[in-house]
Amino acid sequence: MKLNRREAVKIIAGAVPALASSSAFAASPQASVRKSATDAIMRFAFDSVFSEFPIAMTELGQQSPTNLSAYSHLVMEMRMSSPQRLSLWANTSHGPRSVSIIGFGQNAWLRASIPLQYFIGRDSRGNDLASASNRRTNCCWYSVWGPFGDLTSVESISIAMEYPLNKPTVELRNVHLSTKDEGSDFLEAGPMLDSFGQWAYADWPRKIKSHEQLTRELAAEERSFGSAAEFGYGRYNGYAGTRAKATGFFRVELIDGRWWFVDPEGHLFLSTGINGTPGGGAGFGGNDTGTERTNRRLDSWGMTTGGMNRPGTVMLRWPLGTTYLGLPDVYSQKFSDDIDAAANTQCTPHRNDPLLIGYFVGNEPPWNNRESELCELILSGPDTATRARLKEHLSEGDTPARRREFVLNAFARYLEIVCGSVRKYDPNHLLLGIRFGGKMSDEAMMLARAFDVCSINVYEYEPTKQIIRAGRLTGRPVLIGEYHIGVPADGLAAGLVQAKDQHERGVAYRYFLEQAASLEWFLGAYWFAWRDEPVLGRMDGENYNIGFVDVTDRPYTELIEAARTTHKRLLAVHSGDLSPFAQHPLASDAGAPSSPWPLD
Repeated sequence: MKLNRREAVKIIAGAVPALASSSAFAASPQASVRKSATDAIMRFAFDSVFSEFPIAMTELGQQSPTNLSAYSHLVMEMRMSSPQRLSLWANTSHGPRSVSIIGFGQNAWLRASIPLQYFIGRDSRGNDLASASNRRTNCCWYSVWGPFGDLTSVESISIAMEYPLNKPTVELRNVHLSTKDEGSDFLEAGPMLDSFGQWAYADWPRKIKSHEQLTRELAAEERSFGSAAEFGYGRYNGYAGTRAKATGFFRVELIDGRWWFVDPEGHLFLSTGINGTPGGGAGFGGNDTGTERTNRRLDSWGMTTGGMNRPGTVMLRWPLGTTYLGLPDVYSQKFSDDIDAAANTQCTPHRNDPLLIGYFVGNEPPWNNRESELCELILSGPDTATRARLKEHLSEGDTPARRREFVLNAFARYLEIVCGSVRKYDPNHLLLGIRFGGKMSDEAMMLARAFDVCSINVYEYEPTKQIIRAGRLTGRPVLIGEYHIGVPADGLAAGLVQAKDQHERGVAYRYFLEQAASLEWFLGAYWFAWRDEPVLGRMDGENYNIGFVDVTDRPYTELIEAARTTHKRLLAVHSGDLSPFAQHPLASDAGAPSSPWPLD
């Protein structure tokens, strides 16, 4: 049974008065804590579905409750046995505030200097959800999703973990409040990575120890490659045994109540691929390192999309100029002119390419539910056409509802200009939409009617509710632009959705994709990403074990075999002739949660 935080906090709150005054830390009934002999290091052991350890404010030299307005950072030195995500909670008399922290690697001491601002609210940086919410340092990164609020009456700080794997521990020392950023960095001598880019402070069964081992394993993989023929694919990876009208380009069609892509030769097509694939992930572009191996892998795994000289998509990039939470100056003539020029440059070369499925025009707008904040940023910014239009709009009444109305209208104008320019220079290919992330409002989602396909990014164990909602609101078929399932292992964090181990990651792949494919709106889904993220984090800090291959370019065999099995079933599942795979993946020994990580 999943224990949500509201239930867990009730249990913990009941336990706090019974704490011995000699201990700085309190444990919930499902967890344990031990102080070292010197009382200098506190060790937490997470061993239940939900574990949380409050830190009394008196141990930070404060009264309870405490106003933290005089401080800027919470500083702690920590060593984690697992790279699994932790949640930090500021428990106030007005409700909880939270920040997630993910350390790079494991088994190494680091100092995290955490801005208290992250408990209060997001800042205004970023043009998509990841860049608006992820904040990296030299040794860890923070996921800033809330809940938010002021820190005027803090009763305790606590550290928590949901669905821990392999009984992880966290050691803390020198925890204190600070009026300055004391720097976040490793406290070990290093190096933190080995010569293969693997985490140096841990070992695991599949860890590469020599170039000879790596060469041997990659050679063994090549001997095992299958072919696209195993999956019944034709020239453009459509199902060779099916027939619809051929137009020479990819298109969509509703056939007997179910949506399909139709490939240039008139075969029904479902789009499966991996973002970030060398030579072009779910799309074209990228580098061509190992192109032959990449294409053989995609053919062998049953992926229909991505790679070189295979069907693919293009993510269009726009010269946005000054933006506020991703929204540019959409009412200026310069914006329209710049979009037109960029569409000409990017789309004209693909106009007659039969391998192109279509275009994505953006990714995860971050302003949803932040419309009033967005308007405030515009009003306090430089003099622009959009600022003038906003001031005129609010002169007739400045309310949250009117601010939201303005943002939605501006977004609709953005889509009108972008879609019009793309269709002007390439009328042959599909508009695959903005890949919406999170839960966009109904009104924002309905604007996807401007596209041929509604694309959504879904980080859940099961995407059916989101697909149904998107399909019904837009009347368009649905493509999943991103999804993944990861494991906290080998120095890497689990990602946004956690599986117990690599076997369960394969189970999760099958469950997600087949449940999605059973719905009439489904057109395809793209895994994120091809390769595990770097142990020391990408540009925004993410360091997830979410790849089809690891940092040494070796595939995860359990995930590969699961994908091959499901891809051979996908035509029958989407046709309604075969029930979808129904085994829910496990997140830990405790079972499978009903919603994704992080905590609700």
